[in-house]
Amino acid sequence: MDNILFLCTGNSCRSQMAEGWAKKLHQNRFNFYSAGTKRHDLNSYAVKVMQEAGVDISNHYSKTIEDLPDISFKYIFTVCGDANENCPVFTGGKIIHVGFDDPPRLCENIEDEQEKLKIYRRVRDQIKNMVENIDHYLNK
Repeated sequence: MDNILFLCTGNSCRSQMAEGWAKKLHQNRFNFYSAGTKRHDLNSYAVKVMQEAGVDISNHYSKTIEDLPDISFKYIFTVCGDANENCPVFTGGKIIHVGFDDPPRLCENIEDEQEKLKIYRRVRDQIKNMVENIDHYLNK
């Protein structure tokens, strides 16, 4: 099976959600991974909203490309602008950019828990839609 990587800045939220959805929706078609250009802690809101949707990413952890050195990726999805602009070179891999809003950044000045969760849920659902339609992106 081909290997697909979801790449973000910190591998704490968007790329983790994408990996979770991909493993749930397409586990028999590809091997899925996520990584960041930097390492951050796994985002607790991302874990929460994914659990609400029936996807458990609580055992995921933040990693960088260097943590996945022996894997050759056929497709690399950059899910944020920073990762797209600073994407490392992947020999033989096709880079596909599908950017999503950054929930932690959007929630920086929001104190209401429900408002924060709305933002995370919106981005979660947008990522799910992208993963559900992954063939559209792979065949461009």
